[in-house]
Amino acid sequence: MNNKWWGIGAVWALVSTLAYGQQKETSQVNQLDEVVISDTKFAQSKEKSGKVISKISQDDLKKRSGQTLAQVLNSVAGVEINGSQSASGKNLGYYIRGGRNQQVLIVIDGNPVTDPSGISFEFDLRLIPVDQIESIEIMKGAASTLYGTGAATAVINITTKSAGKKVLQGNGYANMGSNNTAQQSKINAQEFNQGFSANGTAGQVSYAASVNSTESKNMSQLAPPAGQTYEADRFSRINISGKLGWKATSKLRLDVFGSQDKIQNAYDQAFDNTGTGDTPLNSTTSKQERFGFSPAYTYNKGEFKINSAYTKIARDYDEYNSWMNQIDRSSYVGRSVVVDAFNKYTVRKDLFVIAGVNYQFHDMNSVTPYGSIAKDTTKFNMVDPYVTAVWNSKFGLNLNVGARMNHHSAYGNHFVYNVNPSYIFKNLPVKLISSVSTAYVTPSLYQLYSQYGNRTLLPESNFTGELGFETQLLQKKLVFTAVGFYREQTDSFGFYTNPSTFQSNYINIDGMNKAKGVETSLDYKVTQAVRLTANYTFTQVDEALNRLIPKHKANVGLEVIPSSRWFVNVNYQYTDGRRDLFFDGNTFATVPVQLGSYSLLNGLVKYELLKNQLTLFASATNILNEEFTENVGYSTRGRNFRIGLNLSL
Repeated sequence: MNNKWWGIGAVWALVSTLAYGQQKETSQVNQLDEVVISDTKFAQSKEKSGKVISKISQDDLKKRSGQTLAQVLNSVAGVEINGSQSASGKNLGYYIRGGRNQQVLIVIDGNPVTDPSGISFEFDLRLIPVDQIESIEIMKGAASTLYGTGAATAVINITTKSAGKKVLQGNGYANMGSNNTAQQSKINAQEFNQGFSANGTAGQVSYAASVNSTESKNMSQLAPPAGQTYEADRFSRINISGKLGWKATSKLRLDVFGSQDKIQNAYDQAFDNTGTGDTPLNSTTSKQERFGFSPAYTYNKGEFKINSAYTKIARDYDEYNSWMNQIDRSSYVGRSVVVDAFNKYTVRKDLFVIAGVNYQFHDMNSVTPYGSIAKDTTKFNMVDPYVTAVWNSKFGLNLNVGARMNHHSAYGNHFVYNVNPSYIFKNLPVKLISSVSTAYVTPSLYQLYSQYGNRTLLPESNFTGELGFETQLLQKKLVFTAVGFYREQTDSFGFYTNPSTFQSNYINIDGMNKAKGVETSLDYKVTQAVRLTANYTFTQVDEALNRLIPKHKANVGLEVIPSSRWFVNVNYQYTDGRRDLFFDGNTFATVPVQLGSYSLLNGLVKYELLKNQLTLFASATNILNEEFTENVGYSTRGRNFRIGLNLSL
């Protein structure tokens, strides 16, 4: 038990020391003005939340003009988005608290999103442009009690832009920049982003619509050997979205939404150390269509909501087959229906209860040169009742407890729970944070029903314990948080090949794998014009989990506002060395490799040419032009420059 709780115990000791050392302070109770929704599904003061929730506001996003969603998330404590510094078409890896993509749940406007046709049931963050986003909340730890399958290491809760209060208002932006590796030095524009939006409110009706597009070239996904040049792999994306709301009565609101996201890009063969992976013949298209309906009814004691959505994702691949000297065509289509009906009931002023039922249906079909999968036999559904109670006492104790029963049409029932107490000292600027929670990850349709499928698969189980603190000092100018975590996962999914028959299938891996670590962050408003931010993450994982996860990672940012119209930002990121694997096409063996650590220095300058209307910016990334590797054999971005403008009407 001592080994299991070493990280949490260390943080508890640190918290106790800090609290004892500040007993004579007379500062007010920690007052956090931010509102968060991730830990209850309803807006509440961050002060009363028992989780360390990283919130990226609209103002924060404006300070990161020109960045992708993956790059924005990669600067958050405890978050590693592998591929964020690679070619635009490179697949992304989400490594949070020793986990992988399928253990991170993406939620957009209250609806969980996933690709049912993917091997790991994950969602591709490349589909979403950061310019459509209003805010992001990242809540780390097991959260299946509220969010169901996939919420094992984190929930990334994205809220898209909605209607303003005016009858008509709009926004347009355009930016362009270079797209070089460290070995290139082109200064002409190779990457373009542009878009516009219109929104407003007229009487009881509100609306919002936007169109965004991205084009990128000049980089090859695979890194060429020294002295060689590989062809560039182009990337393009177009996004169209719309929202319509109607306030039917003072208590009833009805909202509908629809969106279409499409990516087209060229790609190379997987790196295999033979030097033959570069090809101009591979291309892929990924198209997502989403629409949904979200009514909300407010009554005297609470509020009732329904979040519902239908999603269809279609992926097509044209890939060169060197053995047959032909182009192989593959197609994957996945469909999802998600309905989450939940109610918040205020029992009394300091106690409310959230109860709901979540329904999910997923199916898929595929046609490949190696066989086909029919949607009639490749589907499952889940029905999950859940309940959470939140108590905010007068003496500083906040308690969030909940449970969920997952009923799956393939494997039956699975129970998860959450116990999340926190305590705010009345005479100290300190809030103690702790939680014990469990989560589950459902096997994908492919893992259950493909030619390698195993219909006896059980869900992966996760346990997470957390302990930490949050404090505000220097008249609330300095905010510091630290949390230690310990995580266990069992029944993980693996791929097994029988050495005698050479038959392969997915299995549940025997045994337990563990991850533990500490996440810290600091936000210091030195003056009205100067702000310093920093975070550091330490992550230690068992050997079975040790791939592309840095043990040490740090971010430091400095913001300066020289005048009301100028904004300057400089940030530094350090990523520790990581372990990677690749398949060697010469020896037919899987080879481990140790990737080196790297540091990135970035800068941005913004100038408001017309007050509240026209803003110009210029940015430089990887200013020192450091050569580094995110994945063995793949290209990464060198020194690049970008300029752009944003017009608001």
